[in-house]
Amino acid sequence: ELIRMGALCEDAISYASRTLMGEGDFANEVYKADHEIDQKEREIESLCMRLLLQQRPVAKDLRQISTALKVVTDLERIGDHASDIAELILRIKSDHAYHIVQHLPAMAASAQKMVHDAVEAFIKQDVEEAEEIIRRDDEVDALFNQVKTDVVELLKSSPHADQGIDLLMIAKYLERIGDHAVNVCEWTQFCKTGALKNVRIM
Repeated sequence: ELIRMGALCEDAISYASRTLMGEGDFANEVYKADHEIDQKEREIESLCMRLLLQQRPVAKDLRQISTALKVVTDLERIGDHASDIAELILRIKSDHAYHIVQHLPAMAASAQKMVHDAVEAFIKQDVEEAEEIIRRDDEVDALFNQVKTDVVELLKSSPHADQGIDLLMIAKYLERIGDHAVNVCEWTQFCKTGALKNVRIM
């Protein structure tokens, strides 16, 4: 179920990115994916609660179920951010903006790949892969800084400041998606080791 939820998050980011790049209006597909993500979150939470109440898991099993509850929260937020991006895109009308803010596609692709790999690492309980994904967040952050520079150039050549702000907000949502992927990786580490950010919890 987590794999399915992660795939829905990837779909939402992909549809939002394709809309941003002018490949078509996929906003409704983003909203649909976000709705399905919300449903999947409730389904997984219900399953986890049933397992906790009926099976009374301990040790590793308890960590796996408790971290799944945390992971679905991060995935749900990713869906929300994709939906927020789609809403902002509909407000932006100028193709000129997309041409100047040229680092957004790479940022969207990096964030989408992080989400995919983070869910895979969690399912496989691959701590080494999780650590590598966490390091890749620096790439998304660097692209965010480049987008900020792009937006400054856009504002120099365009009288529409609100357009630049909307594009910067899109980049910020993508940066937050990367952060949520990092969270999933950190929960993977906790699930495997019982430690979160090098602090032993259970």
